[in-house]
Amino acid sequence: MDLYEYQARDIFEAHGVPVLRAKVATTPEQAKEAATELGTPVVVVKAQVKTGGRGKAGGVKLAKSPEEAAQHAEQILGMDIKGHTVRKVMIAEGADIAEEYYFSILLDRTRRRYLAMFSKEGGVEIEKLAVEKPEALVRRNFTALEGLTEEIAREIAEQGGMTGEDIDKIVPVMQTLYKVYSEEDASLVEVNPLVKTGDGRIIALDGKVSLDDNAEFRHPEHAKLADPSSSDPLELKAKELDLNYVKLDGNVGVIGNGAGLVMSTLDVVAYAGEEFDSKPAPANFLDIGGGASAEVMANGLGVILGDEQVKSVFVNVFGGITACDEVANGIVNAFKILADQGVEPKPLVVRLDGNNADLGRRILEEANLPRVEMVGSMDDAARRAAEIAHQAGAGAPAGQA
Repeated sequence: MDLYEYQARDIFEAHGVPVLRAKVATTPEQAKEAATELGTPVVVVKAQVKTGGRGKAGGVKLAKSPEEAAQHAEQILGMDIKGHTVRKVMIAEGADIAEEYYFSILLDRTRRRYLAMFSKEGGVEIEKLAVEKPEALVRRNFTALEGLTEEIAREIAEQGGMTGEDIDKIVPVMQTLYKVYSEEDASLVEVNPLVKTGDGRIIALDGKVSLDDNAEFRHPEHAKLADPSSSDPLELKAKELDLNYVKLDGNVGVIGNGAGLVMSTLDVVAYAGEEFDSKPAPANFLDIGGGASAEVMANGLGVILGDEQVKSVFVNVFGGITACDEVANGIVNAFKILADQGVEPKPLVVRLDGNNADLGRRILEEANLPRVEMVGSMDDAARRAAEIAHQAGAGAPAGQA
């Protein structure tokens, strides 16, 4: 679960990370009141959305009076930033910034370690910095057993070009941010910028925190941080149905059994889409699991077919624990449910192989479902699904070759 900046700030403060005072507002009037209560000559009005690029989009503005804060809030509230609607703004104290740094801790899955990253060139997009000036970004792996010790934190600061008293001041802040990462079961804690003020203090001026959903059972208090309005409704529905689903930006729905097979299917669909001018691409990741029942298959199809972007669906199943006849029955059941709801099904391309594949194909043939095609190989099925999506996008009747 990704947190809003104001939520990250509150968690930082609770753990002792130095932050500036701030208040949240949902109306211009509340923004004015917040600026008045903070009482500083300058406040910053910041859009609260779970994406980057707020500054470039006009979602971060300085205000020199409560009235100006209200004006900025009125402009920012309701703004669309990369598909995210701004419903809240954070009114924060202004800061006398002398230097800006970057610091983060995340899980490095390839090395099975934690990774701390630091740069004296904060305030810029870290992806851009990593490509254009990799030498300016310090990377340091450490284990969960080690933790971010004072020795490791000092090494990071020194390698990043910090000297003298600045090292003494930034090291404890780094260690406290690791405390947030560890004790909150986060998968990412990022501060950009972590600033040095004119009077020499180190302050987390911005914050990004992602919490590990697998640790929810240890943190019942995290439930109140969830914001259903910011989540994709299809992902919420899939979560309620206990489906492994991730929404993507393409127009070819993908269902498979097993994460490895689904990942491979995404690649094959993306590759097949390159053949067409409209570049059809995967619309989602959906793994129905190794022992999926007909009900699970029906639930998965129901979620994918509810995505308006989807123009075709590729069901790619290699029968093992999940028998292909169960998958076929799931597809038949899903179509019955959709028919009862008055929903017209979208074209399905089905590839069944492995356990009970012949029986599964026979079930689908006998059902004679509208707009369902069976294709023998994974590559051919991916190409057909991409072709249908391309035709639908070009205005041709979907499902016609």
